[in-house]
Amino acid sequence: MKRTLFSLLMSFAFINAFAQIPAGYYDGTAGLTGSTLKTKLKQIITNGHVDNGYGGLWGAYQTTDRDNIAQSGYENDNTILDIYSENPNGTDPYTYNYPTGQCGNYSGEGDCYNREHIVPQSLFNEAPPMVSDIHFIRPTDGKVNGIRSNYPFGKVGTASYTSQNGSKLGNSVSPGYSGTVFEPIDAFKGDVARMILYFVTRYESQLSGFTTGNMLGGSAFPGLQTWELNQLLAWHAADPVSATEIKRNDKSYTYQGNRNPYIDHPEYVNQIWGTPIVDTQAPTAPTNLAASNPTSNTISLSWTASTDNIGVAAYDIYKDGTFYAAVTGTTATVSGLNPSTTYNFYVIAKDAAGNTSTASNTASGTTLAGGQPGGSCGTEDFSNIPANSSGYSIRTWTGNNISWTATDARTDQTVNGKAITIQNGYLTNTTTATGGIQSLTATTQLKFSGSSNSLNVEINGTLVGTIPYSSTIGTFTINNINVSGNVVIKITNPVSGNRVAIDDLSWTCYSTLGTAENSGNKEGFTVYPNPVKNNELFVKGENLNTISKAQIFDFSGKLIQIIENPFKNSNKINLKGLTKGNYILATDSFSTKFVVE
Repeated sequence: MKRTLFSLLMSFAFINAFAQIPAGYYDGTAGLTGSTLKTKLKQIITNGHVDNGYGGLWGAYQTTDRDNIAQSGYENDNTILDIYSENPNGTDPYTYNYPTGQCGNYSGEGDCYNREHIVPQSLFNEAPPMVSDIHFIRPTDGKVNGIRSNYPFGKVGTASYTSQNGSKLGNSVSPGYSGTVFEPIDAFKGDVARMILYFVTRYESQLSGFTTGNMLGGSAFPGLQTWELNQLLAWHAADPVSATEIKRNDKSYTYQGNRNPYIDHPEYVNQIWGTPIVDTQAPTAPTNLAASNPTSNTISLSWTASTDNIGVAAYDIYKDGTFYAAVTGTTATVSGLNPSTTYNFYVIAKDAAGNTSTASNTASGTTLAGGQPGGSCGTEDFSNIPANSSGYSIRTWTGNNISWTATDARTDQTVNGKAITIQNGYLTNTTTATGGIQSLTATTQLKFSGSSNSLNVEINGTLVGTIPYSSTIGTFTINNINVSGNVVIKITNPVSGNRVAIDDLSWTCYSTLGTAENSGNKEGFTVYPNPVKNNELFVKGENLNTISKAQIFDFSGKLIQIIENPFKNSNKINLKGLTKGNYILATDSFSTKFVVE
């Protein structure tokens, strides 16, 4: 027996018949709207919330997520109710019986089920109590959970993966967002919406410290990015609260001590967020697009901002008629280009509702001949530093069209000529360098007294390695930095009292083609299977768990995916539905090519 029209019409009656809302639970909400109501609900559902731990979820699913309500319209067979495999219109493709079937390893659908964070746990760094909050963590098929990964929920245009119950991964056609999204089947879209709305209410005061994941907002209200909020509001309206949701809310309250208010009172959703804003007006076209500052593999772009009745959300950059990247500002550096080649660019503005402008003017740019991609990208020999001084203070200068600042620095020491000497400070460029960075080289020497140690090197705020120093002059290189686009270098002396002279700083441009030839096999790292099967890439090598970041690029140099701490729990990378083609995996320890069939 599946969900019928009658059961849908009766869903509102079920709310009153089945909900076991404690008397007075929502006291103090009468007359409130907007952010005030949302904050009041946050207070209510925070009180009484008991964190039973991540492992406790397995036992909780015995009562919270079982298909055992006759009025649900599902099988009522007491199996685990999995929103990624339940088929409301026919036989389920597979089922799981409690308590067996918990993941475990899987290779396909139907192998096992695990704990799916509807709001990805990576967004809040797996911290409690979020990591074990049953109101947004559902038991779902392991394979489909892995395919969904940490993508936001939205409407899919062209699916790269479709599960056996019709859940899909693919490009977004939700207005205002064009990235990859995951779309559940219609029967559970309202369930997903209300779980996410619960999350941004329960944890509204912490949202500013979470990663957005292209879904969460950075402030307590509204708590979600505009495109995601509008999509969830539409799903909430189209898929009303069901008997199974009410039962799950009651059982979750028994287990955890708090409730999802948007299941108990669906009307709260509109009282807080209203209805989606209908925006049909497109932005004006960007103007004055110009190409400048070419290197052998990069060209910088700038343009005059568009205007919009509500606001411009992003600009899409096109290179020779093909989409290259989306940016939020009015400048960009296009990387991964070939030397001595002319490229044509135009830019299109879009707003949060997905309305797009007409194209800007076309700007042409020609890369320099120079060396091959990955060649020299910048140098600083410190010949332009301020006049000799033995005092320690802030020093500023410009060399090779890049401005520099050194803090707690003196200028009277030499290494291979003039050098900047840092005591308790740092050296950084205050105008960005273009062309990315593949490797960085510097010559160092410890001056006066102290002990040997290392300088910390950050690129765009991320630590990428260290440069040693001692009383003997030495030249050192950090390889495989592999950062594209604009670059800010920061070299910090972390040891108080040591005075370290830096000279002959240089770095190479970033090139995926160049790094791809530095095959991981030479360093003892291998990837398999290659070509990749089932969007799962495995890596073999020593000390994998020490790798801090992995990046995936296509052969045009476009960054496709970033994975922080990729091998923290396994040696597998989920490629999130990559289309067929050639790609490059680059980490802080190795880089190599792979193929997706």
